Amino acid sequence: MKNIKAQGLQAICSVASGLALLASAMPCVAQSNSQNYPDKPIKIIVPYTPGGGTDTVTRRLVERISADNPKWQFVVDNKAGGGGNIGMELVAKAKPDGYTLGMGQAANLAINPALLSTMPFDAAKDFTPIALVAAQPMVVVVKADAPWRTLGDMIAAGQSKPNSLRQALAGTGTVGHLAGELLAKRAGFKALNVPYKGAAPAITDLLGGQTDYMLATPQAVLGMLQATPSQPARLKALAVTSTRRLSILPAIPTVAESGFKDFEAVDWKAVAAPAGLPPAIAKSIHAVIENALKNPAFIAKLADDGSAPMAASQEQSAKYMASEQQMWGALIRDAGIKSE
Repeated sequence: MKNIKAQGLQAICSVASGLALLASAMPCVAQSNSQNYPDKPIKIIVPYTPGGGTDTVTRRLVERISADNPKWQFVVDNKAGGGGNIGMELVAKAKPDGYTLGMGQAANLAINPALLSTMPFDAAKDFTPIALVAAQPMVVVVKADAPWRTLGDMIAAGQSKPNSLRQALAGTGTVGHLAGELLAKRAGFKALNVPYKGAAPAITDLLGGQTDYMLATPQAVLGMLQATPSQPARLKALAVTSTRRLSILPAIPTVAESGFKDFEAVDWKAVAAPAGLPPAIAKSIHAVIENALKNPAFIAKLADDGSAPMAASQEQSAKYMASEQQMWGALIRDAGIKSE
């Protein structure tokens, strides 16, 4: 009987020792996994269709990273729908191992949470912010023959009579829409919003005189701002909503320069991972992104689209995204904006 008890006690001690050894080895295993990262291709989800602005920036970014770091290979996976929510939901629910990332933006990480009654994820809790990538401002445009020479002229017209100015919207809740709301709030006038299903029909009606102005992306209007030997310019730019002038529109002042100090409203893009990503892996991803954002060729390609790199630490990126959630959320609630 004593031998049986002794054997049992010895077995228990052996198991306990084995578990202790395993527990002590786990940090080393985790550290080894972080040091070997990545050892397979990384999937980065783009929550919009191929060929769009977010998709283009994402593909350029991962190509730059892979060129600088051959070990880092990516698979771009387009999962469009729900204003970007479908793709980012997949990111939020993925395993936090660094092999599923997402290219989020102002729309799905800052605007949708306040605009929509239900969300498939918590933008403030379900992600690990990795790095800000690029910011693209809106351009305040009017018809080329509009009577206003400056943004101040247009605002004065709006202040003289509420709802006298008709703002064309590429869609309710877009950055252009909300940037216009922010401008009207700062300037103290009320515009009549006219929503469309996309930028193309909104610009068509602006050209036709059915609306008076629009805050559009640079790519959507650049060709119409420039005269050619065969055709005069069809639109006129009054201001851009970034803190600095655009290199592709150097003569156009910022809204801040036009009398509204510190005004900024941009459509930003940022790489995010599922919540719970190990800090060492997050640091590795941020480092290669930060390096890509310093590349002159990459910066030049962003500039061609009217965008600029947003170099920032991981902590700064997280704080910026949180501040954008607060700013757009407050504006949406104060203005009583509802989704279509």
